Amino acid sequence: MLSALLVFRTEGGGRLLRDVAGALIFLAATVASAAYVLQLPVKGLLATSGALAIIVGLALQSTLSDVFSGIVLNATRPYQVGDWIHVDGFEGRVTDIDWRATLLLTALGSTVVIPNSVAAKTKIQNLSRPDNQHGVAISLHLPLRFRPERIQEVLEQALRGYSALLPSPAPKVVLKTITEGLLEYEASGFVRTPEEKIPARNRLYDLAYRHLRASGIDIEHMAEIPPDELTKAVLDDVRAFSAFTPDNKAHLLQHLTRHVVETGQFVLKANEVSDHLLVIGCGVVSVQLQNGEQWIEVARMGPAEILGEQGIMDRLPNGAQFMALTAVHVFQVHRDAVQACIQAGSPLRASLVRLQAVRRQHASSMLLRKAPAMAPGGFLKWLRQH
Repeated sequence: MLSALLVFRTEGGGRLLRDVAGALIFLAATVASAAYVLQLPVKGLLATSGALAIIVGLALQSTLSDVFSGIVLNATRPYQVGDWIHVDGFEGRVTDIDWRATLLLTALGSTVVIPNSVAAKTKIQNLSRPDNQHGVAISLHLPLRFRPERIQEVLEQALRGYSALLPSPAPKVVLKTITEGLLEYEASGFVRTPEEKIPARNRLYDLAYRHLRASGIDIEHMAEIPPDELTKAVLDDVRAFSAFTPDNKAHLLQHLTRHVVETGQFVLKANEVSDHLLVIGCGVVSVQLQNGEQWIEVARMGPAEILGEQGIMDRLPNGAQFMALTAVHVFQVHRDAVQACIQAGSPLRASLVRLQAVRRQHASSMLLRKAPAMAPGGFLKWLRQH
């Protein structure tokens, strides 16, 4: 019963306390057996064992430090098995806490062994507490010639374009320090699990790059993009156009028209057969699918992403609805111009077919996603929390 309570109390770290308690009980039973069963003089035995314990203790000073530090860690519970922590310069998920060390599994798949005495003496950052709230941030250094208010607005739009960020605490952009003519901007938000942090950071850098270019800021060369080249810069970033020749892009540029969709308006309505291939110039678009009587958001789109391909390729109504979360600048190419581009030998058709397949698969997976499993409750939950 005591062993079971220890296991619940420490959630994976109970083995250490159980082993120590077992060793003490075994030692006490050995002394009692020698005194009452074998009728041995235990005073001399205790005196001898005391001297021997001093010698062994000096020899195993480091190991004993790890053992007692492990007991303290299990009693105070700064972390437990399954938590994602940062300790002694290493970050990873706790896979085991034994009598000598804590084992971490890093994001690179390697195992790090942290002696308990080291963990007890250093600062520990538990990234798994509080639950379902883990910070992620990116930093950019941009010249002061770019107006800070403008950069801040663009980065806030980039944060809004990533739906995996939690709405609360709200994502934010902070202007931090000025160094050698460069102003540091930090864009940050929160995700649900530690495993999402690396993909989220990579995604935020990509969104920041695309939104800055769409607003006329080339961070690769730290320069303004001339207004007459801005449309071409957006087309250069469209993945479906990546294999285009200069003639292919020139053909599209000749047939582009541009319009602005205000916040809250539809860029493309559901069940509408689009006559145009649409390219998002700047802004954030919410992609929503109908699930029963409700519309649920399944993704967000930003600069250099395209929509309306289903109407262009198959003349079929669009299954999703696309709503502007911010003011959105949209470039349109009529179906006839797109077909002429395809007939001219461009790889556009293959790119659009791949895009359709990916989007159908993504829509199906989002609608079929199961509800998360319920956490254990009742008396068992109380035991694990206390």
